Amino acid sequence: MTEPTTDSPASPLDTLIDGYRRFREGGWKTQREKWNTLSEGQQPDVMVIACSDSRVDPSQIFDVDPGEIFVVRNVAALVPPFETTPGHHGVSAALEFAVQVLKVKEVMVMGHGLCGGCKASLTQSLHGAEPGEGGFVANWISLLDEARNNVASKMGTEGRDAERAMEQAAVRVSLDNLMTFPCVRSKVKDGSLRLRGAFFAITDGVLHVMDEETREFSPAV
Repeated sequence: MTEPTTDSPASPLDTLIDGYRRFREGGWKTQREKWNTLSEGQQPDVMVIACSDSRVDPSQIFDVDPGEIFVVRNVAALVPPFETTPGHHGVSAALEFAVQVLKVKEVMVMGHGLCGGCKASLTQSLHGAEPGEGGFVANWISLLDEARNNVASKMGTEGRDAERAMEQAAVRVSLDNLMTFPCVRSKVKDGSLRLRGAFFAITDGVLHVMDEETREFSPAV
């Protein structure tokens, strides 16, 4: 007679704890001097605004160590326009901290292929949803409505070409919204801050960088 097993499948937390243990025995110990320096403060030169999508981790894509980039992630890598209305302005607070306190030299907005937020914007699949049922996402991606209408009128709302156009249009929207922040605008004007746009294609792993003049994307070389 087979004895019943008492083993249970590892939980996601167990998997994360296993990774933490590897980190403690590997990265932490081998880079202890660097971690000691980081314990005294951070001085990243670049802020990266990226999507929350689990497939596009900026630290992995750019192969950087802790302390090298200041990262904010949200649905579709969006930056809202500057506003002072009551509320909790998470992206604005992070941007203010990076620009005014850390004094980063560049802010990069990095969109990506197969972005669910951009697709929802393009198809309007969450339009009218209640908060908690998709409504929070719908309200957030409404920042893209004008760009979405332009893409839809030219390319429709279905197919990879339209989706990619929407994903890259979202980067341009965020870059434009960055310039509505007085602290950003003044630093760009005096040359102490540069805004960059990028797009990571999940299907082939290629990073595309936006030309600042044409605002078109081409593979990084």
